[in-house]
Amino acid sequence: MSTSPMNVVVGVAGGIAAYKACHVVRHFKEAGHQVRVVPTAAALNFVGAATFEALSGNPVSATVFDAVDEVQHVRVGKEADLVVIAPATADLLARMAHGCADDLLTTTLLVATCPVVVAPAMHTEMWEHPATQANVELLRSRGVIVLEPAHGRLTGNDTGPGRLLDPEQIVTLALAANASTSFRRDLEGKRVLITAGGTQEHIDPVRYIGNHSSGRQAYALAELAAQRGAEVSIVAANTEVLPTPAGAVVARVRSARDLQEAVFERAENQDVILMVAAVADVRPAEVAETKLKKGANDAQLQQLTLKENPDILRSLVQARDSGGMKAQPLIVGFAAETGSKERDALDLAREKLKRKGCDLLMFNEVSGDQVFGKLRNRGVLLGSDGSETPVADGTKLEVAGVILDEIAERLRRDS
Repeated sequence: MSTSPMNVVVGVAGGIAAYKACHVVRHFKEAGHQVRVVPTAAALNFVGAATFEALSGNPVSATVFDAVDEVQHVRVGKEADLVVIAPATADLLARMAHGCADDLLTTTLLVATCPVVVAPAMHTEMWEHPATQANVELLRSRGVIVLEPAHGRLTGNDTGPGRLLDPEQIVTLALAANASTSFRRDLEGKRVLITAGGTQEHIDPVRYIGNHSSGRQAYALAELAAQRGAEVSIVAANTEVLPTPAGAVVARVRSARDLQEAVFERAENQDVILMVAAVADVRPAEVAETKLKKGANDAQLQQLTLKENPDILRSLVQARDSGGMKAQPLIVGFAAETGSKERDALDLAREKLKRKGCDLLMFNEVSGDQVFGKLRNRGVLLGSDGSETPVADGTKLEVAGVILDEIAERLRRDS
């Protein structure tokens, strides 16, 4: 993801979600970028120009007849490093698809040669209408990145696909697109199952054995897989603070055994399974029904009897290889290793790949407070065929792009 300041144009169409564009502008500004807001005339019925000017620090205009001496209708698009439209209505998508140039936003779009990222927002019926879908397909064929909208509450009492993504999601995806993360639709129609977060094993009603996994890498994979056309299911262990990736179906679990049950319920017809969750290796042999008190229960607290949890990744591989699944999914494991003076962390990951038998294994070194809960990641993607692909330091969405590129290529080769 680019760390140098960019000139970002935020286009705003006239929908009820226009107020969320204010948060999009703020996120870009807080990241150090210059922002120029270009609304349609209809958008100014929802949010006034003064608001956008105050947030962006730049003048706001919707018409080509302002600043004519500066040739504004050409200059804004030519100077842009990134254009983000949030929200994009069905009307704006249609005008973009047909090359209209009747206001400052559409002329800017015709001039811009930088990445263009579009976040639609409209009622479900409008999003699913054949005309809108044809316009989206045409724009994507021209290289425009049209994001999948979220599922959720719409205007009034309606619920369904068409809700604008959270502003932070839009900004993160847009910056990843600017950093050349692929949004090509190479996972169209593929079913992808992803486990996320860290499991918790109860000691008593208050305490548990857990880990530091935040679920961010898994959610980045889900977010990008959905944007690349996949049908995404997530089995999430304790990731409530993260926004749900667009279009993904989430099943929430707590313990390793909960996660195992949920995964095997869904594994039958998957094309890809990514076991990203940090699963507890052990659990208490007995769970106290009431909170264990210091003093009265010191012996129990100091000498917990632990029991090994099931090896879910290995069990999945065995079920697939023995013909226990209708599909033959590509299975990806993850290895968070620390290494030691005696053993290199990467060697431990290589051994884990052989032991688990999965097709790919993403290795991360997590010593020194790296990776867990952080916004960036790096590592090595190991293949069962002996391949080793270094994954350079990047945002977790950029790392997800490298992993999904390899998955898409293997699916293509195997088809």
